[in-house]
Amino acid sequence: MRWREALVGGAAVLVGLWWTVGPSGLLAIPGAALLVAGGALIWIGVQRGRFRGDGGGTGAVQVDEGQVTYFGPLNGGAVALRELDRLTLDRTVYPPHWRLDQPGQPPLLIPVNAEGTDALFDAFATLPGFRTERMLGELQARRGVSVVIWEREPLRPAHLPLH
Repeated sequence: MRWREALVGGAAVLVGLWWTVGPSGLLAIPGAALLVAGGALIWIGVQRGRFRGDGGGTGAVQVDEGQVTYFGPLNGGAVALRELDRLTLDRTVYPPHWRLDQPGQPPLLIPVNAEGTDALFDAFATLPGFRTERMLGELQARRGVSVVIWEREPLRPAHLPLH
């Protein structure tokens, strides 16, 4: 389910609100804590929901101990996140692909709708200086260009496309 964290957060907010304004007042402090936790879970859930696609794409992604592995029908490969130089969202192909560049290796291309791509959200978040909101904004954009989402050492202004 695409929005599962946000739905659980909404349920937590409702329970927290019920506990906070309940008749006995005994659960007001845990209710307030549950309100805050539920709000945070809603915020995280909305970000993750925006990242998740509809699925049904080709191949499968696995993230294990800092290594992203893609098993595709025609290609595949693995990239260590600590050695990643550049992360690009390539919208010139259908479906759009994540392009992970590592020095000395061919780029790893992962369709955004491959099975298991939701694990990439946490993997990308570990990159130093990574901006999640920028990535989510580019995922929602409908431009047909490749956009650099993250670079270890930027060589160009972030707003310039690759073409």
